[in-house]
Amino acid sequence: MPQRRSHVAPSAEQSELAAALAQLRAGIESPVDFSPEALAEAKSVMPKTPSLDLRDVPFVTLDPAGSKDLDQAMHLSKAGSGYQVRYAIADVPSFVVAGGALDAEARKRGQTLYLADGNVPLHPRELSEGRASLLADQERPALVWTFTLDSDGTVKEFRLERALVRSRAQLDYVAAQKSLDAGEDGPLSLLPVIGALRQELEAQRGGASLNLPDEEVVQKPDGTYGIERRHPLPIEDWNAQLSLMTGMAAAELMVGAKVGVLRTMPQPDEEAFARFRRQTEALGRPWTTGRYGEYLRNLDKADPMTLPVLEQAVSLFRGAGYITFDGSVPAGDLEQAAIGAPYAHATAPLRRLVDRWSLAICLAISEGKPAPDWARESLPELPELMQQAAQRASELNAETINRVEAALLHPLVGKKIDATVIEVRGEERAAVQIAEPAVTASAKVPEGTRPGETVTLTLESVDVAKGQVMLVA
Repeated sequence: MPQRRSHVAPSAEQSELAAALAQLRAGIESPVDFSPEALAEAKSVMPKTPSLDLRDVPFVTLDPAGSKDLDQAMHLSKAGSGYQVRYAIADVPSFVVAGGALDAEARKRGQTLYLADGNVPLHPRELSEGRASLLADQERPALVWTFTLDSDGTVKEFRLERALVRSRAQLDYVAAQKSLDAGEDGPLSLLPVIGALRQELEAQRGGASLNLPDEEVVQKPDGTYGIERRHPLPIEDWNAQLSLMTGMAAAELMVGAKVGVLRTMPQPDEEAFARFRRQTEALGRPWTTGRYGEYLRNLDKADPMTLPVLEQAVSLFRGAGYITFDGSVPAGDLEQAAIGAPYAHATAPLRRLVDRWSLAICLAISEGKPAPDWARESLPELPELMQQAAQRASELNAETINRVEAALLHPLVGKKIDATVIEVRGEERAAVQIAEPAVTASAKVPEGTRPGETVTLTLESVDVAKGQVMLVA
């Protein structure tokens, strides 16, 4: 599906939007500036040079264009009838000293927050976009996972080692996808093969992906704001499979050693499945056979009814959290249901706090050492810290999008707009999708309106500062 971009010329509502976004940024319930002690530590900390030298391995990174906080680098190769995947992760545990100023600041934040005009990083940019980032042509310490895969993509064996690496190139999703589509030979030539094999294994496990279109607030060169919505490219899904494979390996290590932190999500209950089946029937795209993951994978991205179906499927992906353990593995189901296996966050330590714990513990296990004392002592704190961080990020993202959408709709006050009903939210209220400008909003609709129907709405009022619109049928 081609990218759909919403453009708004410089105007009074854009000026009001800029002020609203600035006010939203100022009201973030999370530290924005780093302490002088943390900034000094970020500049002065000197990790020990790893004894293992992998600088001759031609790693590359793959991220959105313009990214600077590069957590992962990869090298893919054939290995007999199978494959070898080397996956290097930024060695944040070596840069952040437990109990130090950087550690304290990171625990206050929990994760990097993304805004319309930049981000509020988990770590000072000196580290997250500099000394610890796996930037091209820079020598970096990294935690390198090496996987040996069978011809069907199954992991035969893996190991984790601390090593010195040097990425050869910083690739971006769009350009890399074009290169693969053109059949060009390059460092990612095996990614479609390995990614597809891992996707098939995910399907066999009963895993499921909720591939909602990306919704990102962007600031354009002229200073105005808009919203970009697009379906993930195939290369993004293949790349995600490497991260999932690594997270499952991390979980395997920690469960085996009976110490660590897992990312969990329960299977939807029968009531949730029954409700979703009814919703798909109402939308004219009934789920009648197979597992829900298979049903979602086979939805046609070009079908206008796919978005309403995916919005309804969100209810099947709720309840995610973290569980920590030390000395014994908790009883019960440890699986992350959407993955179909035990799983840990272990591939984004520059941007997510919990990954530093996972990586430090996994490295110790791999070296035959006890988990670090600092990690074990602070494990119980992690679920609450991450829950608070996720809530802040979710609220900030929603509030930002609401304000930008209000500005996009402002010129249409008093006019009629056609919209597709995505979800009915009680009596005479619904979530609707407007095609142009691309906006999802809440609207007052006639009683009996059903998901999938097209309704004609009048835009009665807009409040850009509050991110509120009044749409009435």
